[in-house]
Order: sequence, then C-alpha cells, then structure tokens
Amino acid sequence: MTTFADLGLPRAIVNVLSKQGITEAFPIQKAAIPDALAGQDVLGRGPTGSGKTFTFGLPMLARLAGAPSSPGHPRGLVLAPTRELAAQIRERLEDPAAALGLRVLDVVGGVNINHHIRSLASPVDLLVATPGRAEDLINQKKLFFDAVEITALDEADQMADMGFLPQVRKLLDRTPKDGQRLLFSATLDGDVEKLITRYMHDPVTHSTAPVQAAVDTMDHYRLLVGGREERNEIALQIAAREGKTIMFMRTKHGVDRQVKKLRRAGIQAQGLHGDKGQGARTRALEGFADGSTPVLVATDIAARGIDVDDVSLVVHVDPPAEHKAYLHRAGRTARAGTSGTVVTLVMDDQTKEVAQLLRKAGVNAPEVRVAPLSESLVTITGARKPEGAPLPPPGQPRRTNKPAASGNRSRNANRGGGNNRSRARRSDRSRRSNGR
Repeated sequence: MTTFADLGLPRAIVNVLSKQGITEAFPIQKAAIPDALAGQDVLGRGPTGSGKTFTFGLPMLARLAGAPSSPGHPRGLVLAPTRELAAQIRERLEDPAAALGLRVLDVVGGVNINHHIRSLASPVDLLVATPGRAEDLINQKKLFFDAVEITALDEADQMADMGFLPQVRKLLDRTPKDGQRLLFSATLDGDVEKLITRYMHDPVTHSTAPVQAAVDTMDHYRLLVGGREERNEIALQIAAREGKTIMFMRTKHGVDRQVKKLRRAGIQAQGLHGDKGQGARTRALEGFADGSTPVLVATDIAARGIDVDDVSLVVHVDPPAEHKAYLHRAGRTARAGTSGTVVTLVMDDQTKEVAQLLRKAGVNAPEVRVAPLSESLVTITGARKPEGAPLPPPGQPRRTNKPAASGNRSRNANRGGGNNRSRARRSDRSRRSNGR
C-alpha cells in the first residue's frame, strides 16, 4: 500500500487527509504526484473518478507553500470546463491549502462578477477558473497571470469538445513560458495533442487505465424498450427505485420535460443544464449529494461537475450522440472503486445506432428485452411503481389545503374593525367637545 506520506507531500497535507480518512493513494496519484512535486510537466490520462483532483492539486499546493501572493496575481492556476467542476476542485483543495496557509478561490460564470472582483482584492494563491470568467476578469484588469508558476488543465478533452480551446490558448499565453504545466484528460489526442505540443516541456505521461468505461466494477446493459410510450413508462419506474440515479437527456428542453414528468409522478427529481442559474445548480447538486434528491436529470455538459461516489445507476434515456459522451456519462457511477450499473434505453428504431456507439466506446453491453415492471427490468435496475403524491416544480413549496388567506382576511378585518371603532370614539369625543 502506498500512502500519501510515501509520496513526499508535506506533513500538514498528509495530516489533513488522514483526518478525512484518506490515506492510501490511488494508482494515478501514486504515479504522477512525485513527478509533479519534482517540477516536471505531467500528462495524466485516467478514467473519471480515479482521483485526478488530488493528483494535480496537492503537488500544486506543496509547490506554492511558503511564498506570498498578491491581490489579483495568483501563483497557481487550474482551468476547468464547468462551474460545478471548478467548485468541486476548490472544495477538495480548501482544507489542504488552509493547512499550508494558502487561499484557494474559484471564479466561474453564472455568478455576479462583482463578487469575484471583491474576492480578488485579497491575495489568492491558487485560482480555479472556467475559461470565460477568467477572460472577463482579465479584460476588466482585475486578474493577471504574470505570476503564475504552475498551471493545471482538468478535463482538457471536454474543454476541446465545448469549443473552449481558443480561450484556453489565450489564457495560457498570458502565463510565464517557463511555468510548470499539468494536463489531465480522458484522451490525449486531437486538439488536446495540439495543446501539449505548444505549451508543455518534455512532459511525463501517466495512464492508469484504457480510455473506456468497461471497468470491472461497472455493468452495462442495452434495455430494448419498444416504442416511445413504453420507454417513458419504464423511465418513470426506474426513477422510482431506491438509491441515487442519474438520467441523461440530449437537450436542455428534454431535461426540463423529464423532471416535470418525474415530479408529477411523485419522484423527487431535479434537473441540471447550462441554462440553470447558479443557485438552482447548487441546490440540485447538494440535494443529490445528501440524498434528499435521489434522481438527477442532466445534459452531457452539465454532468461534468457531478462528483458523487455513491451513484449506483446511470440511465441513458436519450442515447448520447457520440461514444466519448457515453464514456463520460458512464463515469458518473463506479467512482473511486465503488460498483455501479449503466443502462441505455433503446427504442426499436435506435438499435443499430446504439450498437455502433458501444463498439466505438469499447463497451460490451448485452441486449435485454424489457417491459414495464418486467422481472428483468426490476432485477437490473431495481425499478418499481411510482406511488408518491405529485410534487411542485423544484424550489416551489408544496401546496396545502390550509385556508391561510382566510386567516389573513380575519386578522385584517379585526384590524379594520379596530380602526373603525377608534374613528367612532374620536368622532364622539369631538362632538362632546364642540357641545361644551
């Protein structure tokens, strides 16, 4: 067993991790942390949930310790594709950073930029940013990358897929050319390879697993559901299961529509997509993490920030458009060594498309014909009949039959009666005074 103490990290970091019950390093951490601590550029390729945040984050903190930072001039930079992922990176690194006397800050879209400007008025050692918000702050001359000593790119392939690479290149061009760079991605080809060639210096590559979702702790199934009506009924029954479930839709509209269906059936579900405000996104993720919202419905892009270890089922209600999206969706379960199941609901006119998709993804998913509440459906997914009362949209209180308004009217009437009596007494006193 390799512990974090064995990897050469500062004792203060090791103690914090130990208090959190984290002692044994994952394979990617064991492989890459020593090279990052030694100042080398590192390329890391590994499946989602393999411990990449600590792999780049802990060496960054160790190398930043002991030197001062200035307001608006961070010395460490992490670029991430989504605000959820950026927030989770900051949360993971806050305690180890505090143990070293360092400050971690995240700046992301969807938050009032004035909040970030105020936060940057104090020294920040490690900045975690989405590319767009970092560029906004630089343009307003509130953020500068001239002091950045070490930069990490997380989910670089996703940033490429989302069209962020032009922004990423502009941001990297603002950092010192001799700075250390760490890049982590599920794949290291295509546009990601161009980043590597342009910005990295003789990098060391560490790959802990093939780029596929067919890990030993993950089971994949193609559930042949027939037509759309049968698919929708089956999706409701799967959502009514026990345990945490993530359902994927291709579009934002599809997410909202699915959430409405589930809540009408009494299933506590919330949606996650790019048009959701930051407050709604935060509530959805917090509810999913603590179990009060057992079903999360998401688009591919929004799901990048879902880092919850006990998700037992991923459901492709809409099959993804391409194989990379399948792998990233599937990676929301079987995280950190836990087990999980991934099912794709396949209508009759989708069988060829899904078969081709899974071949490209390198996934062996047996076909199983299912019907609503069939034995095979219940066995694979834990599906059951929804029996809850209809729920209002997320964020709205549940309706009650209490006549609250009548009570208000009664109190108002009493107050009005009191005012009328007061006016009557004043009029009576006036008449008596005039009589005298």
